[in-house]
Amino acid sequence: MAKNKTTETSKSVTDFIDAVADETKRDDSFRIIEIMKRATGFEPKMWGPTIVGFGTCHYKYASGHEGDMPLVGFSPRKPAIVLYLASNFEKKEQLLKKFGKHKTGKGCIYIKKLEDVNIDIFKEMITASLKSLNRD
Repeated sequence: MAKNKTTETSKSVTDFIDAVADETKRDDSFRIIEIMKRATGFEPKMWGPTIVGFGTCHYKYASGHEGDMPLVGFSPRKPAIVLYLASNFEKKEQLLKKFGKHKTGKGCIYIKKLEDVNIDIFKEMITASLKSLNRD
């Protein structure tokens, strides 16, 4: 069984964000930390070298592969900020329609900057994502 690459580390979240070259992305990252911290009640932790995560949940696939992952998180990547929320939370499609400028991937939501999205909808999405994960 392969070992998970993305595990919680003791590296500094602040040092990681301070090293983000793009000033807007860096400022947005600190704002996202505050939003996710308030919404989850968890302190930010580094997961692997590039993901800031909040809380922990255990998963197990039908294949037998299992591990831990953050309840919610994000990563300030060069092309976009990647938001990691539950893949199927209640009213996801309706909320994404109101969210603002974004793209979606397999299990991620990509934004260029926070000013492109509705922060209240973002908070609602985090809460819905947490509820979804707590039901599983």
